[in-house]
Amino acid sequence: MNAIEQYLAPTGLEPALAALRAGDVTLLAGGTDLMPQSTSGKRPLRRTLLNLRHVRELEGIVHAGDAIRIGALATVSELLRAPLVRERLPLLAEACDHFASEQIRNAATLGGNIVNASPAGDTPVPLLAYDAEVELASLDAAGAIARRRLPLAEFFVGPGRTRLAPSELLAAVVVPLPPPGQRARFCKFGTRPALDISAVSIALAAVVTAGVARGVRVAFGAVAPTPVRARRTEAALEGRALDAAAVAAAAQAAFDEVQPIDDVRASAWYRRELIRNLTRRMLEDVARA
Repeated sequence: MNAIEQYLAPTGLEPALAALRAGDVTLLAGGTDLMPQSTSGKRPLRRTLLNLRHVRELEGIVHAGDAIRIGALATVSELLRAPLVRERLPLLAEACDHFASEQIRNAATLGGNIVNASPAGDTPVPLLAYDAEVELASLDAAGAIARRRLPLAEFFVGPGRTRLAPSELLAAVVVPLPPPGQRARFCKFGTRPALDISAVSIALAAVVTAGVARGVRVAFGAVAPTPVRARRTEAALEGRALDAAAVAAAAQAAFDEVQPIDDVRASAWYRRELIRNLTRRMLEDVARA
């Protein structure tokens, strides 16, 4: 672990962004990923350690027009307790309920889980199924706060890599309110329900009217270099009655679409079989609902 020469704990977004723009900075929020990674040498600490936990502009879970805006500092425990999340974003609530241990949930932040960009991250998968966007903040040339939005589906580049610029912070996640009547399911498969990193995870959402699925959204975790939207699987379901033939076709499309690897948690073959079988079971459950 490298020596830290400066520790900063700003209470506002502007000084936090100014410190970030100065360079050679490590960001700290919950620390549940940073601490083990820095100790192992995977992510050496830089000269300045910038603690974001007191930046009020990064907090909150609120209605924002036709969306729910979740501050990057919202912890997994806060997400679990928030009525807005439990009532309007059940996929995200379910993922949080399968997130590590209670002690980790109390510290881990939504922003940190997203920026860590693990292919097996828990919260990105339901957020992808909700068409979420990330709100990124930086200082412009005049020193004013500038914000830009990017679809979460375009944010991830590879394992541990995102489109976040060196001078930007992830300020919030903006989730469009799901349409009325949407049916949503989440599944995380691992040796243990919560404490393990997932072998695979799936989020599925659709509005089903008279047995026909529309507005289909499917996302997978731990089956590619990043969490992914399953566009081909969605296309196999969109506008179709959820009968046995459609369910079988979608499950096969999911099997064909994923590109997992072999690792200590599962083989690539096993992951593809899990994706096919779990997708089928989830769709059968949605069809019966």
